Amino acid sequence: MSNQSDLAETSRLEAFSDGVFAIAITLLVLELHAPVLSEGRRLWPALLHEWPQFAAYLASFAVLGIMWVNHHSMFRQIERTDRGLMFLNLFLLLWVTLLPFPTSMFAEHLKDESINAHVAAAVYSTNLTLAAIAFSLIWWYVLRNHLVEHQLTKAQLRKSVLRYSLGTLFYAAMIGISFLSAKVTLLIAFLLAMYYAFEQLRTRD
Repeated sequence: MSNQSDLAETSRLEAFSDGVFAIAITLLVLELHAPVLSEGRRLWPALLHEWPQFAAYLASFAVLGIMWVNHHSMFRQIERTDRGLMFLNLFLLLWVTLLPFPTSMFAEHLKDESINAHVAAAVYSTNLTLAAIAFSLIWWYVLRNHLVEHQLTKAQLRKSVLRYSLGTLFYAAMIGISFLSAKVTLLIAFLLAMYYAFEQLRTRD
């Protein structure tokens, strides 16, 4: 349990995290580029040809946006922070800021028929899996160290963490699915983002 002298308000941590999320989402859109048209080529077919960039952007925007919403929902329940929570939050932000890179790589190779598409999908899936693990670790830590407003029994704590961590198993499964179909992997990433759009941070039924 944290020493009372090490506890602090969460406002600075939240403000810093909000800025990081905003920068990561902005970096996503910077990877979108207008198609270069050769003489006589029409714009509409060229835009359709760029669908992987738009699909990857939409999926990652949904992921980051809903991660930010859930981060806000989580910290609404966290009353105070300590050094351990700060480091776990940095671990989460590590994968948040990295996401534009695998998103760009995934979009570039999404239409490939080679192993490159599967590798890009696996890297993307691994990034999302590690972000999901980081979220689960934060939630487990704050409950275990009584940094939230709730007082839970051990059974209630386990149930709350397991409920919130369920999606992490699907993210991990995406890594294997990546080597079967890159396109299906992207669709699952979007659907999992929709799953997390619903409140998963309940502590009691």
